[in-house]
Amino acid sequence: MARPKKEKRKEDILEAGLEVFAKRGYYNTTTALIAEKAGISQPYVFKFFKTKEELFIAALDRAFERILQTFENVEANQDNLVAKMIEAYEELSESNPNEIALQVIGLSVMEESIQKSMRKGLSNIRNYTLERFRSKGIPNGEREVTTFMARGMLCNISFFIELPELIGGEQDR
Repeated sequence: MARPKKEKRKEDILEAGLEVFAKRGYYNTTTALIAEKAGISQPYVFKFFKTKEELFIAALDRAFERILQTFENVEANQDNLVAKMIEAYEELSESNPNEIALQVIGLSVMEESIQKSMRKGLSNIRNYTLERFRSKGIPNGEREVTTFMARGMLCNISFFIELPELIGGEQDR
């Protein structure tokens, strides 16, 4: 069943926002640029998102939702859960690079509502991962989650600044 036109337009704006924010950053992006990318007028953006900040938060929330969905889709046992989740995240990074960029950009935006969204998103990922590790009986779950999250953030930075050697080569896995 097709989505109503209004919902499709909102989705188009959100996806355009993801792309433009990822390429230009938060402060260098305007709603006019997002509207242009979405093929609509700038006032139409405001029909769905009251401010650029609200649109950025919606895009950021989308990015965190995709990460959680990716992790939820990983099927693995205790012995290979961490490796499978890393593999899934790397695949997500390749298929949705804008989400990775948005996380890094979000860290540098000082608006409280965006920082709040970052805290919520990262906390949700941490909590989900910890529960998943615990449910699979992974020893030292807290420490493993911290390492997992740290590696993910390093992967994001490495990807964002195009410096893959930060995370090592294939032989280091």
